[in-house]
Amino acid sequence: MQTIRFTKMTGSGNDFILIDNRTLKLEKERGRELAKLACRRKMSVGADGLILIENDPEVDFAWLFFNADGSEAEMCGNGARCAARFALMKGIVDKDRLCFRTLAGLIEAQVSHERAKVRMPQPHSMEVDVPIELDDRLLHLSFINTGVPHAVFFADSPGQLEELDVFGLGRRIRFHHRFLPAGSNADFVFVSSPHHVSIRTYERGVEAETLACGTGSIAAALVAAARNLTASPVEVLTRSGETLVIYFEKISQEDRIDFSNVYLEGDAKVVYDAELWDETLRS
Repeated sequence: MQTIRFTKMTGSGNDFILIDNRTLKLEKERGRELAKLACRRKMSVGADGLILIENDPEVDFAWLFFNADGSEAEMCGNGARCAARFALMKGIVDKDRLCFRTLAGLIEAQVSHERAKVRMPQPHSMEVDVPIELDDRLLHLSFINTGVPHAVFFADSPGQLEELDVFGLGRRIRFHHRFLPAGSNADFVFVSSPHHVSIRTYERGVEAETLACGTGSIAAALVAAARNLTASPVEVLTRSGETLVIYFEKISQEDRIDFSNVYLEGDAKVVYDAELWDETLRS
């Protein structure tokens, strides 16, 4: 019987399985399959994603990040905060300021007790208020890549945000031909004040609404700032009821708006340490 030591963590309701893979040395394809099996809720551990921590010769560590469906993601903000705290707790690093490698680039992090703050990759490819035909309706969506692609829809009221069919509408946006072949996450946002927004997100790779999405919360704050609706810092109320804080610098140019020094801060909590048995890793 083979067992794998892991830690279950949650970042504002986004939950992850974290494994120290420096000595275990699971291959990427094994990690992909492990994610698909271990992330199944009620059949195994259950999580939104799997994070493998690996050695890196230039920075504190590197990660392999897999969504619950086994797809590899370039970046995950809530996962990054959990990975940073995990590395400090497990002695992978011995300092509260660290740097690690992702497919989206190097991520700087600072850990303070149960909270972690990460400097995110430079956002790019922003488009604001683009009309998109979606079967029987026309939506005005905004787009930005905050490490992964996001499409953002602004609700007119808290009531509209609550009533939206996030799964149905989010899935249609996620697979819209405009975003092929990679697809997009879909965020539904209500701005209540210049420093407070609420969000619901359909996540690519999880293929469902999640309780929180770090890169989605950043996308919401930045696109709202581009529309002059928000200013740094922005507190983002997630579906879990917890709040993420987004910091950024807005740079207005003649023909476009850019952002720099984008940070994501929030809780990164341990659920439990355990051993994963191979009997729940069978398809």
